[in-house]
Amino acid sequence: MAIPSLQDGIDKAGSPIGLLWQPNAEPWTPEVVEREYVGWRQEQAAWHEGVALLNLSHHMFDLWIEGPDATRVLAEYGANNFEKFAIGQAKQYVPVTRDGKIVTDGILARHAENKYLLSGVPAAQHWVQYHAEKGGYDVGFETDASSAFRPGGGDPKLFRYQIQGPLALEVIEKVFGGPLPETKFFHSTPVTLDGRSFEALRHGMAGQAGYEFIGPWEHAAYVHEAFLKAGEPLGLVQVGALAYTTPSVESGWIPSPVPGIYVDPELAEYRAWLPLFGIEGKRPLNGSYFSEDIADYYVSPYELGYGKLIHFGHDFHGRDALLKAKDEPRRTKVTLVFDADDVRRVVGGGEDPGFVLTYARHRVETSAGLVGTTMQTASIDPVGTVLAQTLIDSAHAEPGTEVAVVWGEHPGLGTDPEADLGFPRIRATVQVSPFDRHARTEYRRNA
Repeated sequence: MAIPSLQDGIDKAGSPIGLLWQPNAEPWTPEVVEREYVGWRQEQAAWHEGVALLNLSHHMFDLWIEGPDATRVLAEYGANNFEKFAIGQAKQYVPVTRDGKIVTDGILARHAENKYLLSGVPAAQHWVQYHAEKGGYDVGFETDASSAFRPGGGDPKLFRYQIQGPLALEVIEKVFGGPLPETKFFHSTPVTLDGRSFEALRHGMAGQAGYEFIGPWEHAAYVHEAFLKAGEPLGLVQVGALAYTTPSVESGWIPSPVPGIYVDPELAEYRAWLPLFGIEGKRPLNGSYFSEDIADYYVSPYELGYGKLIHFGHDFHGRDALLKAKDEPRRTKVTLVFDADDVRRVVGGGEDPGFVLTYARHRVETSAGLVGTTMQTASIDPVGTVLAQTLIDSAHAEPGTEVAVVWGEHPGLGTDPEADLGFPRIRATVQVSPFDRHARTEYRRNA
């Protein structure tokens, strides 16, 4: 029996929205790692006030891309600057459709002149691999799925551990017997621990100081134990799956935007190539904002804050559309700070709601009506309330603007998208994104 494709799923459901709309969908959290180690509140506090260890080894897909045409295919289907891309550097890879809509980003690391590793949500990986195969590029691929999808189970090829927080560098110095070489943001440096070689990527979550250590899985247990032992006197806290999902809300990164691939007739062959049971067919949509047109959920890389990553000095797929969109009106990425009393009333029934996490597209309104949609919403205990990464009409993006978030689940097809369903409102105030000051002002200064 043939494996059903994304297009098969769309045809059977009647539309992309019919396939993807799932009211009350459970939010994604990383697999394998414990949901909580000492409690999500303490784990969030650790990277704000102390030091935290985050295990990223299991939930990302890895795609190794190697061959004479590796740089060419990545540059022709990505908007990034490949003229300035050093070996040992990583970038947020920005692939777009011919209409200039994001396919979904990923972290692209250059390991050699013609060898790269693309990591994260696999939508960007699918995009590159499909176009390389269709275009006959001289390049090979090797994939390691996340631990939930790895065929036959087994261990990852790589470990990834982040050490983050104000005390992160102190822990790292204890492990390695001194400070690491000065390293630019999103650049890596080789390190050795008791004869075990791996990489240290200068990276931070929610704007905090730290590194991401990446290396062969055979060294995973030893490296993990070394960090735990060195961090114990400094109060190092392991971060579980719940708290792990939340730094992006402070650092301004919007995870898993809807790929702009579902209706373009020129992408029919691509949709037939994609499996139904993948990220493109199974990442659900839900919330109080509902539209029957999937294109209403597409986003521009400009809206996501990726404008500085776009390089027009080379020809690439979607270039003309991005040039046109550069100066057009668009939504602005902001942080909404929810009124804490309203959160307790609406979400918690008058009590502390505990951990809140949703990727729902909730309506954001003013007296003028709909002005935006939330993209990710989560409890941030050090802030004392819930924050939401949100795309909002630029006219309402000024910090201090008061808005209301419609909290509820539209049932989907068969109900008027504009129907008044009696959902409660949560008052919220617009603030900048990234919300974290360090992430906003210092994060990429030494890039």
